[in-house]
Amino acid sequence: MPIIVNVDVMLAKRKMSSGELAEKVGITPANLSILKTNKAKAIRFSTLEKLCEVLNCKPGDILDYVK
Repeated sequence: MPIIVNVDVMLAKRKMSSGELAEKVGITPANLSILKTNKAKAIRFSTLEKLCEVLNCKPGDILDYVK
């Protein structure tokens, strides 16, 4: 899939654990893992908004397009 989710990169930059992010965003660690491993078929805008809020970033920092 040409859309890449860079949540792990943002976690490293923010020195935050996956569990902490999942808790603050309000999603399960399993669903966060699906995002991190690029296995997600979709993401809700509300989830993307909360990820950006918690990680203090923009959607383009999390999502990337690669041909």
